[in-house]
Amino acid sequence: MSAPHILDELEWRGLIAHSTDRDALRAALSEGTVRFYVGFDPTAPSLHMGHLVQVLTAKRLQLAGHKPYALVGGATGMIGDPKESGERTLNSLDTVKDWVERVRGQIEPFLSFDGDSGAVMVNNYDWTASLSTIDFLRDIGKHFPVNRMLARDVVRSRLEEGISYTEFSYVLLQSLDFLNLYREYGVTLQFGGSDQWGNLTAGAELIRRADGGRAHAFATPLLTKADGTKYGKTEGGALWLDPEMMSPWDFYQFWLNVEDEKVGELLRVFTFLDRAEIEALEKQTAEAPHLRAGQKVLAQQVTTLVHGAEQTAQIQEAAAALFGGGDLRSLDVDTLSAALTAAGATRVDTPGTVVDLLVAAGLVKSKGEARRAVADGGAYVNNERISDPDRVPTGEDLIGGRWLVLRRGKKSLAGVEVG
Repeated sequence: MSAPHILDELEWRGLIAHSTDRDALRAALSEGTVRFYVGFDPTAPSLHMGHLVQVLTAKRLQLAGHKPYALVGGATGMIGDPKESGERTLNSLDTVKDWVERVRGQIEPFLSFDGDSGAVMVNNYDWTASLSTIDFLRDIGKHFPVNRMLARDVVRSRLEEGISYTEFSYVLLQSLDFLNLYREYGVTLQFGGSDQWGNLTAGAELIRRADGGRAHAFATPLLTKADGTKYGKTEGGALWLDPEMMSPWDFYQFWLNVEDEKVGELLRVFTFLDRAEIEALEKQTAEAPHLRAGQKVLAQQVTTLVHGAEQTAQIQEAAAALFGGGDLRSLDVDTLSAALTAAGATRVDTPGTVVDLLVAAGLVKSKGEARRAVADGGAYVNNERISDPDRVPTGEDLIGGRWLVLRRGKKSLAGVEVG
């Protein structure tokens, strides 16, 4: 059985919300290698969940034989695409340059740079920084009717409170990118998130107006939670790819705890499992949701893609060990720290009795309740059942020199950091 057409594959995975002429796009992707680009503005020091959709979509197109141009916007990152909620804070050139390199480093591991369809990394600062204002206005600005720019949803929503000319002109810069890549490299396809649809079509239109060329575009949908709200981006609650901004433990836990209703959608978008595997997981999740079969595979697959198989294995070992299924002392201390911090950690200068620690950690409400938990055999320190409520842990008990793992019963867990 032959592999499905890449466009059919993308549609089945729910990755096309909008596109230019679908028949023309299908024909272009069928006729040979298409050179395509996707852009990432370094408006933060890390990519997040929304960017990961675009990176993995680029990987899918490359696996189908098409050639990616991954653009990190050293120029557009100085401005930022207009937001609906007010002006962006402008970052310095040095900050943006640093973020360009960080973002570039996050994208590169996902793509292959070898062979005829080998990826190319580009930075729009290279062709924008030396462009004079006069040339920009004459050669690019003349192709953009102001009435059409004013009709864009994000601009229209900002007109009453005000929008700077800087953000208003962002669409010209992004369109210039498409035109330049079309001229220099023969790039004829651009894709991005659905919030970029106006910019994507403006670039294709600029190629037609300026050079009489034919270009294509498509947009991936905005991913939302089961209640229709957005997943966090840059203003709190973001699912960052940088392990220093979001620990791999927390990253894994996010995927492990997605709603049952979203498992199938997220497996399609964020994994490379085939149709039969995903549909089997959807069925298992529907029939036995308490087993969380889909979530477990989703968490394993995406965390491995982003943080690697070794880190993912450490997380899974930590999860098992924390609840009595392994050796706590064999765990990576950073992973253990992240897990205990997420579970709820308390800091003390010196450890008191087990009773005091259970109260301090919030696992019981009183010392009396703590003593009853010990007497009933339901209190644990470092997975060892405690029989003496007045026992005081020593330095030898500290994991990684600073952690005690407290548990009440099978599921109530807390960490105590000493020192």
